[in-house]
Amino acid sequence: MSRCFCLLLWQAVLRVSCHVVTASLCLGGSNIFASVRENSPMGLFISNISIRSDPGANAVRLCLTGPNANWFYLERRTIRLNSSASRVLDREVLGPLLIAELTCYEDDIKQSHYRILVEILNENDNKPKFLEETIQPFSISEVAAVNSVVFTVKATDTDGDMISYSIDQSSEDAWFFRIDLPNSGKVVLDKALDYESRTRLQIIMWAQVKESNTEEMFNISTVLTINIEDVDDQYPHFLPCTPVSPGVPVCMNPTYSANITRKHQDSVLEFSPGPIRAKDGDRGINAPLLYTILSGDDHGRFVIDTKTGEIRLTRAVDARRPAANFTLTVMVCQVEDRLKYSLATVLVRVLSENSFPPVFNTTTFKGFIIQSSSPASIVSTYGNQVLQVQVSDRDFSDGVNPSIRFFLHPPSRLYQVTQEGVLIARTDQLQAFDRHILQVVARDEESGEEASASVDIEVLQRGQAVPHGAFTEQQLFGDVDSRLAGGIAALISLMFLSAFLFLLLGFMRRRRPQEANILPAITAGLHPKVSSSSPEALAHQASSPSGSFHGRHGLYTRKKSLPPPTSSSSSAADSRSRPHLPTQPSEVSLSDPAGRCRFQTDLVVVVEEPQSGVHSWEPDVTAGLPSAGQSTQGRAGTPQSDEEVRTDQSRDT
Repeated sequence: MSRCFCLLLWQAVLRVSCHVVTASLCLGGSNIFASVRENSPMGLFISNISIRSDPGANAVRLCLTGPNANWFYLERRTIRLNSSASRVLDREVLGPLLIAELTCYEDDIKQSHYRILVEILNENDNKPKFLEETIQPFSISEVAAVNSVVFTVKATDTDGDMISYSIDQSSEDAWFFRIDLPNSGKVVLDKALDYESRTRLQIIMWAQVKESNTEEMFNISTVLTINIEDVDDQYPHFLPCTPVSPGVPVCMNPTYSANITRKHQDSVLEFSPGPIRAKDGDRGINAPLLYTILSGDDHGRFVIDTKTGEIRLTRAVDARRPAANFTLTVMVCQVEDRLKYSLATVLVRVLSENSFPPVFNTTTFKGFIIQSSSPASIVSTYGNQVLQVQVSDRDFSDGVNPSIRFFLHPPSRLYQVTQEGVLIARTDQLQAFDRHILQVVARDEESGEEASASVDIEVLQRGQAVPHGAFTEQQLFGDVDSRLAGGIAALISLMFLSAFLFLLLGFMRRRRPQEANILPAITAGLHPKVSSSSPEALAHQASSPSGSFHGRHGLYTRKKSLPPPTSSSSSAADSRSRPHLPTQPSEVSLSDPAGRCRFQTDLVVVVEEPQSGVHSWEPDVTAGLPSAGQSTQGRAGTPQSDEEVRTDQSRDT
C-alpha cells in the first residue's frame, strides 16, 4: 500500500517538474542544447543536468518552465521526452524547436536559471497533396502546338520535401503528353490533337516525395481530364465518307450516279450510293453549307437545291439526241468561309426503254469439282471446261448487259460466284460424292429485274475424270470401284447358279422314281413311254370294258384274242413277213422287277396321223420280247432310251 502511495507521489512530482536534491546543486550549471526526431517514443533521453554545489548546502528545488516545458520531465539528473501514443511529437505541428527553462531554487530563493533548446528533426511521415485548382478538368485547343507546355500541376508536402511528378504510362492517353522536368510539374504536348478523332483525354499523374537521408517514400496519384476544343480547321466532305486510310480523318468523295429515260422530266433524281449530302469536317462547329453546280447542268436542265443538295431534272431529254451520259460537278462550301469547299462528280445515265428481262441460256447448269486440299478451285463442267453461267438481254444488240450482277441466293459458305459468272468452291471443305444444288440470281442493277437458274454440282473423288458429255454422265460412278462392282456381280451369279442346281437336283429326284417304274421288258412294238407301273395294273387295263389306254405315239386298243401261236419265233417271223396283217395276237411278257408275273394280252396300236390325213389302223405284232433267261438282265439294267427304242422298232419293221 505504501509502495503505491510512493509511486503516485512520484508522478505528482514529475507533473510539476520539480525535484528536491541535496544542497549546493545550483552551482556549476549551463544551458542545454539537444535534438530529437519527430514521432520519438516517450521517455527518450534528452540531456543530463550538470549543476554542482558545496557538500553542506541546504536542499534545493529544480523546476522546468517555459512554453514547451510539458514535453519534458526530470528523472534524477536527466531530462527525458514526455510523449505518448495520443500525444505524438510532430514537427509539422510544433515547429522545429522545443523551448523550456530549468530554474534552481535554494530555500525558495532562485539561485540559477538555464535555457533548454531541443531541435525537432524532420521525418518523411506525410504524403504530398495536389492543389485542387491544378487538377480540375480543363480544355486545350485542338490546334495547340506540339512541344508546348499545355498545363502545370502542383502538389504540396507538409514535410517540406522536394516533389517529383510523372505520368502513368498505363493510362490510355499517356502518349499525348510528356514531362521534361520532373520537379516542375509542367506537362508538354507530345502529339497533335484532333477534335474529330478524340474529344476528351484522360491521364494519371503521380506526385512523389523522398527524403534523401531516409528510406521512406510517399506518393499520391490523381486523374486529370482534358477536354479538346474544336476549331474551324476542317473542310466539308460529301457522304458517305471513305477514309483514304485507316485512322486518317480525310475522306474520298464518292461519285453519285442516277438513271433516267427519255420520259423523265420535272422530277427529283435518286442517286446511288445515296442522296447528295455533305457535312462540315468540324463536328463541334457544324458550319452551314452551300451547294452549287459548277458544270454540266446542260443549260439549266439540271438544277440543285443550294441548302439540301437535291438535284431536279427540269425537262426531258430530246428524243432526237442520241443516248448519252451527263456529267455534273457539284461543289459544297461553308457559307461563312467559301474557301473551305469540296467537289463531287455526279453521273446521270440516259437509258433506253427496258423491254426484256435478262434470261439465262439454260435453267440448270451442270458442274463438277474434284476433291482437293487446295483452299479454292474453279467449278468445271462437261469436258473439264470452266463452268460459266451466262445471261442474255434482248435490250442490247449483242445480248450482253453490262449492268448484270450475279449472286447466290441464299448465300453459301462453300461457293462464290464472280461477276463474270464463274463459280469458285472451297475445295478443302468438300467431301467426295457430295452433291450441291445452288441458285444463281442475275440482277439488272439499272432496272432491278432478276433471273435465276440452278447449278447442280457433284463432288468427284481425287483422280476421277470429269465426264465428257451428258450421255456419259451415267457412267460417272460406274468405274468408281470396279472391284466392288465385280464382287457384287459374282455374288449374284453364284446365287443364281445355286438356285439352278437346287431346282435341277429336285427335278432329278422326282424323275428317278418314274424311270424306275418303266417296264424294262417293253422293247418291241410298244413305245417306251407307255406307263405301266405293275403287271396287275396292265392286266386290269386289258380287261377293262373300254379296252384302250394312251401311249406316246397313239392310242393303244385291245382286240379279240387269236389262238396263241405255236412259238414265239414263228410269231416273230410272221410279223416280219406280214407286218400289216393283224392276224396273230401278240404275246407280251410283262414282268415285275422280280419276274414273277407273265401273262398274254392282245394290243393293237392305233397310229395318229395329222388331221388332214386319214387315220389308219395298223396292228403291230410285238416280237422279240426278252426270254426268261434275259429277264434278269433287264431287271438289272436301266430302261432303254428313246433312240434305242426307235432303233428296235425300225429293225422290227
